[in-house]
Amino acid sequence: MADYDLTPRIAPNLDRHLVFPLLEFLQERQLYPDEQILKSKIELLNKTNMVDYAMDIHKSLYHTEDVPQDMVERRAEVVARLKALEDSAAPLVTFLQNPAAVQELRADKQYNLQMLNERYQSRIWLMHWSLFIFFNHDNGRSQIIDLFNQDKYLNAIQTNAPHLLRYLATAFIVNKRRRPQFKDFIKVIQQEQHSYRDPITEFLACVYVNYDFDGAQKKMKEVLAEKLNLNYEEAERWIVNLIRTSKLDAKIDSKTGTVVMEPNHPNVYEQLIDHTKALSGRTYKLVSQVLQHAQGQTQAA
Repeated sequence: MADYDLTPRIAPNLDRHLVFPLLEFLQERQLYPDEQILKSKIELLNKTNMVDYAMDIHKSLYHTEDVPQDMVERRAEVVARLKALEDSAAPLVTFLQNPAAVQELRADKQYNLQMLNERYQSRIWLMHWSLFIFFNHDNGRSQIIDLFNQDKYLNAIQTNAPHLLRYLATAFIVNKRRRPQFKDFIKVIQQEQHSYRDPITEFLACVYVNYDFDGAQKKMKEVLAEKLNLNYEEAERWIVNLIRTSKLDAKIDSKTGTVVMEPNHPNVYEQLIDHTKALSGRTYKLVSQVLQHAQGQTQAA
């Protein structure tokens, strides 16, 4: 299961505090020895101010109540620095607690947008951070498609982060209302087979590119059983729950060990709604670009 673990690829694009949930997940699933996970946590904490947490992990790892002297000294430094920062930040905190002052700051929208673009809107970072939101939100499977499947974000994925195709593929699989966009996404899967592949993307390639249904069945078993750390009975229960919660027209044939999917033909109204949504988004984007260009010319004049 560790062969397809994306943590080493995702972690460089996250802040340290976002890496901890990933390590907790790996430890819970027992993908790696506990000792290795704990050492990774300590290494991650060494360059942070979370010294007390690092001390607790050290005690758990080495089964002792003693901690290295450098940790004790580091803790004293952190406490002293924290006190100094609190004193120096007091005027700013007072300012931010003033609703009138904050409202005045937010009124300068042009400055705020420029600041966000310059400091925080790197697409690769944004997409990695957004995974924590999309996969914990009721409508996240649709929203991740709306973001990741835009040309500029899809280009960034193909250039710098092809491993994110796994999450976009998963969103498409469980979202049956996005079939028109799904066809274009399959072309991306086909193009990127040489640079990235895992059981999920290979499953889609087998079904929609190579029409290799025997290979697709093998990949399905690999995804649901081995990669989710489930035995056959647990995987079958997981599929049943997935069918129920996703309201899919499907059933399990226990004798053959296969999932039978009923054909789903969206009516003309659903197709019209999907195409209208895409057209509306493109129109809004085009109008915004025209207005920005016009404003720029007015200011220059």
